[in-house]
Amino acid sequence: MRLLLIRHGQTPSNVLGALDTLVPGPGLTELGLGQAAAIPAALADESIGALFASVQTRAQLTAAPLAASLGLPVQVRDGLREISAGDLEMNTDAASIQIYHEVAFGWAAGDLEHRMPGGDNGVETFGRFDRVIDEVAATGFGTVACVAHGQIIRAWTAGRSVNVDADTASRHILHNTGVVALDGSPTDGWTVLSWTGTALGGPRLDEGMATGPGGLPD
Repeated sequence: MRLLLIRHGQTPSNVLGALDTLVPGPGLTELGLGQAAAIPAALADESIGALFASVQTRAQLTAAPLAASLGLPVQVRDGLREISAGDLEMNTDAASIQIYHEVAFGWAAGDLEHRMPGGDNGVETFGRFDRVIDEVAATGFGTVACVAHGQIIRAWTAGRSVNVDADTASRHILHNTGVVALDGSPTDGWTVLSWTGTALGGPRLDEGMATGPGGLPD
């Protein structure tokens, strides 16, 4: 199957550069709403059979225009939420962001037992995301879209695909409404077909993006 992992639109916390990972979390900025509105046209050539989104508000708001265009419900799943920042929650300093990246991409490289300070480890985090992807694959549709979050998309993709490793994923930013397209299945494995790091609506919708070391998560 074809799996489209879409990052949500811009939030106020993205503008601040904050590690904002709690549920339900913030909504979208005006730019973020514009980014979400551009998704249906950008994905018009995709035959999307089902649409999933995380429990965090920003993901559901981002999925809403696509759902309306396709006439599909947004299936909300906790497993798609962002990697918890734990004790680093809402921090904006470079040291905290660096720790967050090191732990998450360490999981992608195989160090799954390492725990985010005050948060989950890789077994728990990848496990919950895997369970949703198992459900997605079981729908039987040829193409399914999931609206999730920057860090979990990048780290999970590196940990589960055969052609993108942790180092590559850590160096490739996924701006708001960027999308990673994969082909495969939970049993046969996943191959990354494309990594569109910029907003689906084009360069004008990347304006105002704040990026930290390696690209901000959430």
